[in-house]
Amino acid sequence: MIDQVAFTELCRRQLALSGVHEGESVTVLSQGDERMHYADAFLNAAQSLGAKAYHMRLPAPGAAGGAWAVGASGLASNPEAVEALKSADMLVDLIFLLFSKEQTAIQDAGTRVLSAVEPPELLARLFPTEELRERVEVGQELMRKAGSLRFTNALGTDVTYRLGRYPAITEYGYTDEPGRWDHWPSGFVFTGGDDDGVDGRIVLAPGDVLLPFNTYVQSPVTITVEKGFITDIRGDLDAQMLRSYIESFDDPRGYGMSHVGWGLNENAQWHGLLPPAFPGGMGMEPRAVYGNVMFSIGPNNELGGPNDTACHFDIPMRDCSLFLDDDPIVLDGDVVVREMQPASRR
Repeated sequence: MIDQVAFTELCRRQLALSGVHEGESVTVLSQGDERMHYADAFLNAAQSLGAKAYHMRLPAPGAAGGAWAVGASGLASNPEAVEALKSADMLVDLIFLLFSKEQTAIQDAGTRVLSAVEPPELLARLFPTEELRERVEVGQELMRKAGSLRFTNALGTDVTYRLGRYPAITEYGYTDEPGRWDHWPSGFVFTGGDDDGVDGRIVLAPGDVLLPFNTYVQSPVTITVEKGFITDIRGDLDAQMLRSYIESFDDPRGYGMSHVGWGLNENAQWHGLLPPAFPGGMGMEPRAVYGNVMFSIGPNNELGGPNDTACHFDIPMRDCSLFLDDDPIVLDGDVVVREMQPASRR
């Protein structure tokens, strides 16, 4: 366990990486009684750097609420609060605004946003570095130049994304640029295929991860993709659960293919969802595992796309190979581009 003094120092280091300095304004957004010790740590950390620190605390969700829903926000009915957050230099988001229209509006105003909802122990173990940022940005440049992305695995995965419409996005765990969002912890790069430009077959292997289920695949699942949408899901229980979850939203856009990319955080561990290692949270650790290939199902509005369905899945996969314009980036789960390798692996 991390005590409050140590946690405050961790948050001070995070805010310093994110460029917080004297005279800036930092707003911490929380909801109900959740993560009050996070709020205290960030507020004290911001003040120690000479920033003006504020706390916006939203009411707790009603009896029907509680769990995070994609695109839902306690700010949706409170435009005055959104306007106040737009005036901050930096927003520390403790409720997870991602995919919401409110977060987009806040970023468009120039406010940089950092989400921090994972347990303190994970925030400490996967603390970001400038070196990680540099390696993630190498991946971004390679992705920006590519016209196609293809990934495969030994079970028969072979799917191609036509690139060009959507930007390449970095996540490295801190944010020091106006209007930029990041998630602490992280460490990966991703983009999206053209809306009708994803085709092929994906075969999930035992040990791959289903998020938000926070579970590991037990038996192979075969997913067929045509023109950017899933047309078939076959397999045993995991396939049934995946299919049932998508169907529960009664929204055909839930079958759309969203982002795809690879992980670069060498400190992230694949077994991080297993007890007793898993301390809770939203499963950021497997998303960031070095050499994993992750694809997403559902909304692509984070990339600027039109799909804002509430049905969302991130699926990190092990032992895949990934190619940009046929140039190898990841081979059998190992990053082969030297500039993206940590010094310890070169």
